Amino acid sequence: MRSFSTTGILLLLLMIGVTTAQAASLSTMTINAVVLSKSQCRFTTPNATLDFGNLDPTSGAPVATSGSVTIRCGGSANPATFLITDDDGLNSTGPGARRMQHTTLAGNFIPYNLTYSPASGTIPKNTNTPVTVDASILGPDYQTALAGAYSDTVILIIAP
Repeated sequence: MRSFSTTGILLLLLMIGVTTAQAASLSTMTINAVVLSKSQCRFTTPNATLDFGNLDPTSGAPVATSGSVTIRCGGSANPATFLITDDDGLNSTGPGARRMQHTTLAGNFIPYNLTYSPASGTIPKNTNTPVTVDASILGPDYQTALAGAYSDTVILIIAP
């Protein structure tokens, strides 16, 4: 059996003390990763248009329109999962605050809302699936609007 002398123990304690003092400066690093879904979803409708038509400011009634886009998911997952969002358009004032802008008199806007059905879910793989896009404008939002055409462009995003 090996015995340690007092000097050896002191030397060992000094080494431990030096190591502890040297380790006093620390840095933390967070490591992240995202595992992508095995679904590969795409829009098969490259462009679509929603048209509110003529808005009569004397009516003051809410106005709605709807259209559709088609999605198709491939990949190895069956059923495939998806989520549809959008970029809120060119004239947004924040998340979900979409606005159409007057086409000739910049600075004049009409707010509108968009919803998708379904906005997320699971669908059979390799099947064309329609997604309804509903848009609405509240009556007070166009009652005082300047006459003329308004438009916006929204980019739809499907993940994964």
